Amino acid sequence: MESAHYFSAQPAGPFTRKPLTVELAGATRHVQTSSGIFSPDGVDKGTKVLLAEVPPPSPRGNLLDIGCGWGPVALTMGLMAPLAQVYAVDVNERCIALTNENALALGLNNVKASLPHEVDPGVEFDTIWSNPPIRIGKDELHTLLLTWLPRLAPGGNAWMVVQKNLGSDSLQRWLANELDKSFTVSRESTSKSFRILRVRKASH
Repeated sequence: MESAHYFSAQPAGPFTRKPLTVELAGATRHVQTSSGIFSPDGVDKGTKVLLAEVPPPSPRGNLLDIGCGWGPVALTMGLMAPLAQVYAVDVNERCIALTNENALALGLNNVKASLPHEVDPGVEFDTIWSNPPIRIGKDELHTLLLTWLPRLAPGGNAWMVVQKNLGSDSLQRWLANELDKSFTVSRESTSKSFRILRVRKASH
């Protein structure tokens, strides 16, 4: 399976679920994964850095995972913030099915994965976490980020992990230029070959 096609809406090959044991939110969890999605064999390095480096999500309100894969980020948010509503979006229908099934298996009624256009356009997000799909190409990535980041609620924060050699610094500069003055873009930390970028929306 060519992993570059994990961002297809309907990946080639059979949708065969396979069990996976991972650590999420400080405990061992049993989930399902499949071929034809991003990082089917575990939590990838970038997502591990994101989950280790960022502060806890908002305990209430609406949270968002952009590009959810089989769900490690969204599931972690749901486990850490049981009173919040977690939205997870992906273009890959296999990812949406797996994230919803994994949430159900973990007893997370507060996690809902869907296609991007299925999210109510009026919803604002208190916290966004994302390991964004850099490899979809710069134009597509920019469109994706400008679709979701402006939907931060006042005082909200988006945290993204981006590999240094995949353009984290240029992405940081681009975001600072493209987002309006109510947003601040900063580099919060560097771990291994990854940077954590933060986008904050002013409270007023």
